[in-house]
Amino acid sequence: MPLDSNETAIRQRWMSVLAKADPDTLSSRWNALGREEDFTHLRKPEAGLVMTQGKISGTGAPFNLGELTVTRCSVRLADGRVGHAYVSGRSKAKAETAAIIDALMQGAERTELEAAIIAPIEKAMAEHRADEGRKAAATKVEFFTMARSANVK
Repeated sequence: MPLDSNETAIRQRWMSVLAKADPDTLSSRWNALGREEDFTHLRKPEAGLVMTQGKISGTGAPFNLGELTVTRCSVRLADGRVGHAYVSGRSKAKAETAAIIDALMQGAERTELEAAIIAPIEKAMAEHRADEGRKAAATKVEFFTMARSANVK
């Protein structure tokens, strides 16, 4: 059954958090739950390359920026739910864990996993971005010029 646009946006959010999470943080939060899920691989974790693109001046024509290593994985839980993950880097364990969590988030476990994994990681990432922003702001230099009058005597 296809997801409506609201459900799609919600799933995109949690998949983004899982993809961007630090592998050790994701692993420790998952292990802290003490869950053992019965699953089969639809696609075993495998690494590959994707071409990333940028846009000239943010609005212009796209150009190839470079290649990025990604690892993908797809799993099917014993109850039939399917989860997918694409994560940057070569961490097969992270891709598999993210795919399992994606599958579980599509069921009754969503609230528990949101509170135990997704929200704390998302909060930590937001705090990290804010810290980096404060560090960058501390180095900001403002230049000004004074207008000189041509009639100064």
